[in-house]
Amino acid sequence: MANSAQARKRARQADSHRAANVALASRYRTFVKKVVKLIEEGDREQATQSYKEAIPVIDSAVTRGLIHRNKAARQKSRLNARIKSLSA
Repeated sequence: MANSAQARKRARQADSHRAANVALASRYRTFVKKVVKLIEEGDREQATQSYKEAIPVIDSAVTRGLIHRNKAARQKSRLNARIKSLSA
């Protein structure tokens, strides 16, 4: 356990930041999984709509430092490519 007041405060902050990061990461994964599920079902309209909802969530994960911007770009690109291949 932290001994100084400053260290105790830092420990409290770390706990609250971790809780927020866990929630945001979970939300991010949920949105991505929803798109993947709809793609696998072959529902292009719903997948496109879900993809449009997922983009801001992915971008906010980048802004908050949960994932790297290149990973976000790669993920968005791959999801979009999979959606486009549904009609072909």
